[in-house]
Amino acid sequence: MSQKLKLFHNPRSRAVTAHWMLEEARADYELVPIAFDPAGARDPALLAVNPMGKIPTLVLPDGTVVTETAAILAWVADAYPQADLAPAPGSPERGTYYRWLFFCGSCFEPALIERMMRADAPPLPKGMAGWGSYDDVIDTLEGTIAKDYLVGDRFSAADLYVGAQLWWATTFKAPRVADNPAIQAYVGRLTERPAFRRVTGG
Repeated sequence: MSQKLKLFHNPRSRAVTAHWMLEEARADYELVPIAFDPAGARDPALLAVNPMGKIPTLVLPDGTVVTETAAILAWVADAYPQADLAPAPGSPERGTYYRWLFFCGSCFEPALIERMMRADAPPLPKGMAGWGSYDDVIDTLEGTIAKDYLVGDRFSAADLYVGAQLWWATTFKAPRVADNPAIQAYVGRLTERPAFRRVTGG
């Protein structure tokens, strides 16, 4: 690509995951800093490209806007095939990759928010919640991450997303995550990656 990608970014946000992905891909990009206004006001430059006012937001050289973390990761993986961050399209592994790439946004994060932010409220009925329950989600993850990677024998964008979410959850002592040896071993392997270290300064 001849022009830089633009990532609207704050280091205390979900944009860290997209930043990590751009580093893994060795993409040519620039960060557009977004400050969090205590009053809740949204940055006009961000609103101009994403009316939701949410980050990460990625702007491609031709002006196309990509939002939603999993979508950004999927786009970057396909745009930079030399980084080998996704299985071949149409392969069985690609199905497994998609499963885990979209698991966090549709299952892990809403289940975690329900557990952490609604601790005193009755849990939502499992039949209504797309994630079932928090314990269902953790049990599923725990049974999968015992191996080194989620898809075959190599790191992919799916590992990056799941690993980033589990790392983030660890920072605020999420139950069954921060004290889980299997999850912490998986997070530890991924956060040793040079691209993650470059992004977090670790």
